[in-house]
Amino acid sequence: MIHLQMRAAAMLALLLAVGCDDPLGAGVGDAAIGGDAAPGGDGAPAPDDGPPDDAAPAPDDAAPAPGDGAPVPDDAAPDDAAPAPGPDAYPPDDGAPPRPDAGGPTTTGRMVGYFPGWAVYARDFHVPEIPADRLTHINYAFANISAAGECELGDAYADTERLYPGDTWDEPLRGSFGQLLELKAAHPQLRTLISVGGWTWSERFSALARTAEGRERFARSCADFMERYGFDGIDVDWEYPVSGGLYQGAAEDRHNYTLLLQAMRRELEARGADDGRHYLLTIAAPAGPAIIANLEVPAIAAPLDWINVMTYDFMGAWSDRTGFNAPMRTTAGSGEPAGFAVTDAVDAYLEAGVPADKLVLGVPFYGRSFQGVGPTDEGVFQPHTGAGPGTWEAGVLDWEDIAANYLPRLTRRFSANAQSPWLYDPTARVLISYDDPESLAIKARFARERGLGGLMIWEMSADDDDHTLLDALR
Repeated sequence: MIHLQMRAAAMLALLLAVGCDDPLGAGVGDAAIGGDAAPGGDGAPAPDDGPPDDAAPAPDDAAPAPGDGAPVPDDAAPDDAAPAPGPDAYPPDDGAPPRPDAGGPTTTGRMVGYFPGWAVYARDFHVPEIPADRLTHINYAFANISAAGECELGDAYADTERLYPGDTWDEPLRGSFGQLLELKAAHPQLRTLISVGGWTWSERFSALARTAEGRERFARSCADFMERYGFDGIDVDWEYPVSGGLYQGAAEDRHNYTLLLQAMRRELEARGADDGRHYLLTIAAPAGPAIIANLEVPAIAAPLDWINVMTYDFMGAWSDRTGFNAPMRTTAGSGEPAGFAVTDAVDAYLEAGVPADKLVLGVPFYGRSFQGVGPTDEGVFQPHTGAGPGTWEAGVLDWEDIAANYLPRLTRRFSANAQSPWLYDPTARVLISYDDPESLAIKARFARERGLGGLMIWEMSADDDDHTLLDALR
């Protein structure tokens, strides 16, 4: 009964709020599968079993960042004439647990898990398998952006058409979106957000954000999408404004991104006023210092409920030397770029004026591998010849794969400085940097002690069947 009621509610929202004759008529993206992930530290491609966008290394963020005085387009809307509201100008989200009390850290706050739409294919991981009782929010990755600059389905089959047990051919909403509605019905604390863009599908952000008309069209279309498919908010994954992503941006992206987020907040506030709800607005944000400089911090924090900081992918096959995927600190004399560590990224946002409880710390459920690595220092900070073995693509290993196929035969080592483990295979000349229960518990404690707004996971399908990594974060 709940199955039908939840899906009927989603359809009613479509008919009343959107006025669409065909509830499943949203366009399909340019790619068949929304193969994408949440790159973080330096804009390198993240785990992916989708389109061949991961074939070439992406530019790092070592290039000089533009100054704060990026030009504003002549056709900008009046919304850029007034200063942005303060960081606390908007109400908090309605799905977060209480913050720690004065007696010390007692909770990790929000627990946000990304679910990649393409997980239903080779990974054979589906929405009902998500341990929703241990999460506060699920971000569905990704919706695409049409040529007209509007939110659209990334993969119609996976998102809305695939049949699951209990579905019928005339079900108003099937696929992973239908399963998310059922998951929320079973777990009332859960909120869901549709993530838009990502590494592969960020090409059109720069153009749509350039004008007031484009920003408002995008905001309306994403709010329509959210209501149509029963989401509780929108997560914007522009990777990245100005530079550092798969697609080169423009200097004016820096200010236009702020204007875009303000336009989206206004649209969501208007929708919420009509139905008595608070709709969530979040972003996935970079962790590398040069790309952080491409954001107007803290102005972007004001319209957002929180910022998911992608504190991973600091080092990988694109780096000159081996290193840690998500180190807590860099190591002196290692050759690591300055600022490429979890603590540095968090400090950069805090020092720029973002409230601590609006920062959600990203953690990886995967590792990075390197091949052609010599034995000096057990392979750490050594030259390499490229990406090592991977679970779904070269150079990227799911935790489940590491735990089953590498840990049993290789010696685990742990860096006291990086607070991260690694494995070195002297025969294959392969180094693997990854996170495990010990390193993730350290990150969770760090988030609590710094008063951050919680933790974000990229991504849920990479954990093992016992949810070992997720449990380590609690």
